[in-house]
Amino acid sequence: MLLLKRYMAVIVGLLGGLLYFVVDYGIFYQWLHTREVVGADPLWFLLWLSISYGFTNFVWIWLWLDNDGRRLEWSLFIMTGWLCTALMGQNFGGGFTEVSIMRGTGGYHGVMALLLFIGYGILCVANIRRKPGAPKIPLLSILAIGILVQGAWEFILLITGIRGGGVMPLIVNSLLETNMGLPYLYLIHKAVTKRRGEDLKPAIKNA
Repeated sequence: MLLLKRYMAVIVGLLGGLLYFVVDYGIFYQWLHTREVVGADPLWFLLWLSISYGFTNFVWIWLWLDNDGRRLEWSLFIMTGWLCTALMGQNFGGGFTEVSIMRGTGGYHGVMALLLFIGYGILCVANIRRKPGAPKIPLLSILAIGILVQGAWEFILLITGIRGGGVMPLIVNSLLETNMGLPYLYLIHKAVTKRRGEDLKPAIKNA
């Protein structure tokens, strides 16, 4: 990404990783005590987990919202990277202590669903109230991105045996966990790209 001057995507990825860490460690682990880590220091493990997963998650979403004609390439690059990391960890991680993590976020799916409803409600109302001839917000595309990103992550965790529980966590988490933030990230992306390009230079306005 740096070679292609996709600096904005990198910055968003780093900020997304920090956001995941604040939520995972600060809220779920420290405040609500719904996150457990066995076999590693919770602070450093959750920092690594949040930064690595959060970075790729937010970068992937941002690149999809950019819609630069390389969605397939970016998607395969990130998904195969996740799969490769999971399988390499199983093959070459035998000499390390096994780490088990548990999260009890199921009790907060109602809050997540509310955030999802509010976010998509804002976009739906914006489309309903748009002026004649004004472009529509691509709701189906935004929805697809939100489901695909979390769904790909959940699918890889499932097939590599990292997360159990069958397909229901995959379905529920894919619909809620990342998807609830997509409307807000779409609005952020739209506001930022009006002012700055991916290379951080001022955006060129159409005459």
